[in-house]
Amino acid sequence: MVHADLAHGFAILDRLRARYPHTESVLMDRTILLAHEGRWVSESVPISTPLDHLTDAESHLYHDLAQDTFGPAVRLEQERIRYHTVIASLNG
Repeated sequence: MVHADLAHGFAILDRLRARYPHTESVLMDRTILLAHEGRWVSESVPISTPLDHLTDAESHLYHDLAQDTFGPAVRLEQERIRYHTVIASLNG
């Protein structure tokens, strides 16, 4: 499982899946992002590199982040995700 800041996290996940294709992401989805809007920060170095090893849902979210769909350079750092959300996601 991989969990990191979304846009850069997707780049890390993409590289990891190139070697380990069955890697699953945690807390890297649209629902988590939108539920934490008040905790977003700005990405100082936004990325928009093509990523080939994401699921369709991850790819769509990555595209929306790269295109500033939610605002300029949106970033959700893992430390900003509510603890109860983390525990609920890990418990399935």
